[in-house]
Amino acid sequence: MTRRRATGIGFIAVLLWALLALLTVGSAPVPPLQLNAICFAIGGGLGVIWAAASGGLGQLGQVPLRVYIFGTLGLFGYHALYFSALRLAPAAEASLIAYLWPLLIVIFSGFLPGERLKLGHFLGAVISFGGAALLITGGSAGFQGDAVLGYGLAMLCALTWSGYSVLSRYLGSAPTQSVAIFCLASGALSLPLHLMLEVTQWPGDARGWASVLLLGLGPVGLAFFVWDIGVKRGDIQLLGTASYAAPLFSTVILVLAGVAAFSANLVLAAALIAGGAALAARTSIKALH
Repeated sequence: MTRRRATGIGFIAVLLWALLALLTVGSAPVPPLQLNAICFAIGGGLGVIWAAASGGLGQLGQVPLRVYIFGTLGLFGYHALYFSALRLAPAAEASLIAYLWPLLIVIFSGFLPGERLKLGHFLGAVISFGGAALLITGGSAGFQGDAVLGYGLAMLCALTWSGYSVLSRYLGSAPTQSVAIFCLASGALSLPLHLMLEVTQWPGDARGWASVLLLGLGPVGLAFFVWDIGVKRGDIQLLGTASYAAPLFSTVILVLAGVAAFSANLVLAAALIAGGAALAARTSIKALH
């Protein structure tokens, strides 16, 4: 598989994560950890079926335990920290801090063997982060002193996903099918926490059930498998910068669905995110010649 094709496959995850907000809204009133458990079970179950159909099921038993622990901590840790951060701090500010992960991926990737952090990648990621910041906060972020714990958890959230994504390069020999076990283990960890901390609630109509199913199939399912391919074999710096398209696409989808209103901030954010991604892509293309 070529580096360019792997990067394109990895970007499918960004497109799927753009649906996360709309489908999460549609899945109400299911609480977060319960939703986590259900969606990871769906994604992991389908991953096991795919592994069996592709003849890779036997490889899962040969994957070292440390790889499964690493992957589970990445998937479960990110979601647990994210949900906790949004409960302890204002959603917009906590989300903004958590969305430092693409920028951190670009920075941390410079320490990977065979990778070199170039100025264009860094500037592109910073510009795109500015667009995401404008989109998430609406240009009026006001950090609160009594929400320090929530902000700290959001920062750990960003470090967890960026660390998982970059360090996955060192697990290149582990088959992508192993992500199915990461998902199932993350779902298994989410269930007892749900039972301890939340009141079980189920979707109230067909739309709610469809949203839960689509979440498990896409943003909390297939996305992790294609992301694994992208970060292991693709241009991780370009992929990191391009990840800022997720909040942009998400907002556009919410506007088209009538959940959010169109604004000038959306246009400016789109220009910043697209400009940053274009700069990073241009840097990557130059590096190939």
